Amino acid sequence: MTSHTEKIWNYLILTVMALIVLWPVGTFIAAAVSPDRAGRPSADLQWGNFLTAWTQAEFGRSMTVSLIIASAVVVLSVLLALLGGYAFGVLGVLADRFLFPLVLFGMMVSLEVIIVPLYYQFRTLGLTDNLFGVILIHTGMGVPFGIFWMRAAFRALPRGVFESAEIDGAGPFRMLWSIAAPNIMPAVYTLILLNFMWTWNDYFLSLVFLHGDNQTATVALGVFQGKYVTQINLMAAGGLIVAAPVLILYVIFQRKFISGMLAGAIKE
Repeated sequence: MTSHTEKIWNYLILTVMALIVLWPVGTFIAAAVSPDRAGRPSADLQWGNFLTAWTQAEFGRSMTVSLIIASAVVVLSVLLALLGGYAFGVLGVLADRFLFPLVLFGMMVSLEVIIVPLYYQFRTLGLTDNLFGVILIHTGMGVPFGIFWMRAAFRALPRGVFESAEIDGAGPFRMLWSIAAPNIMPAVYTLILLNFMWTWNDYFLSLVFLHGDNQTATVALGVFQGKYVTQINLMAAGGLIVAAPVLILYVIFQRKFISGMLAGAIKE
């Protein structure tokens, strides 16, 4: 039983830690609405900084590009991860002791290592400065982790559920969509949010493969900050605009994200 004094100390420590974490965030927001070019906090809030940043950086176009890429990557990555995780975690594919470590090896490959040969290969195929090419790369980079994540979630389900379904005549796909997938939705939501966040926040890949009208929001933010390097308030406003979609999704799916993270923390 926790004593009253212990509760007070717990709340005190948590409050101090929360202030430490939130202080930089509050400072950043204060800089974004500051009328001062240096971003010094002021009682006179300048909300027009967001409109100026949106217009000058042309975020409308670049964020649409990022949204198209992120949405396509999420759909493809999660679908492939579901199928792959189900195959390894429930069906037990042939040679899984060889194939699964091979999939995990894909998580260890750094993009910086393969970016040069990848660029020349995609240029030969006509996939540079092409949204489909970037979607393909992001999907390929995200699927290994997705399969690992979904396999762990599927293996946490009781085997008796699948055995009973097989006795009743359910096929592999029926078991996946009617039994397995509905029971691991927290893990699926977590994977959706992680894939969206990783794709949306990408800078390096988009900088190398996309140009002009195909510029993503992060690259547009980099260009904008290069032009307004002395105007901290506008740079902060632009940063908040680009970060907004990820923050909004996290706030909406916060509970499912946390439960999905806890569901993924299992021992085999």
